[in-house]
Amino acid sequence: MGAFDPVVTFEKGTYIETDTGNKVSRKATILGATNIVLGGKSIIQTRAIIRGDLRRSAPGQHVVVSMGRYCLISEGVVLRPPGKIYKGAFTFYPVRVADYVHIGPDAIVEAASIGHGVEIGARAVVGKFVIIKDLALILPDAVLPDGTVVPSMTIWGGNPARIVGTLPETYQETIEEKCKGYYQRFRSV
Repeated sequence: MGAFDPVVTFEKGTYIETDTGNKVSRKATILGATNIVLGGKSIIQTRAIIRGDLRRSAPGQHVVVSMGRYCLISEGVVLRPPGKIYKGAFTFYPVRVADYVHIGPDAIVEAASIGHGVEIGARAVVGKFVIIKDLALILPDAVLPDGTVVPSMTIWGGNPARIVGTLPETYQETIEEKCKGYYQRFRSV
């Protein structure tokens, strides 16, 4: 990432820009929008599907998907809350996505939580109730089985995914710069 990275453009009117700087494609599918909270300066691209309509029917349970700042939900991503049978009834649980999270194209995510500074590669599958701690990298095409806990500063790959490496101490600065830089280069023409 550097000063010479290309500007990423989109046609004016194809994205909705919110007061907090979120840029949401008109061709993304956002279901149950009142149950989704975006922290600001996040991008949700074309064909992404965010399922805020899948929620627990218990009173007071409204936020289904909460996302921090500078998150990038790439084209074709499916982000939905994890669900399971509890006390004889199928119920969904909220998913929390921290700041500086990049989810690559066509990834499917049903995690319980995704920490600060996480990158999930293209076509990766993140199973139900997976917990990804801060500062982790999930490689493209990796499949994280349900209930996996991904420790900080690790790189995961394969099917089923396992630890294949560790991240450098500078990773936090790198991922934050990458997410901020992409947001700043993402402009309408």
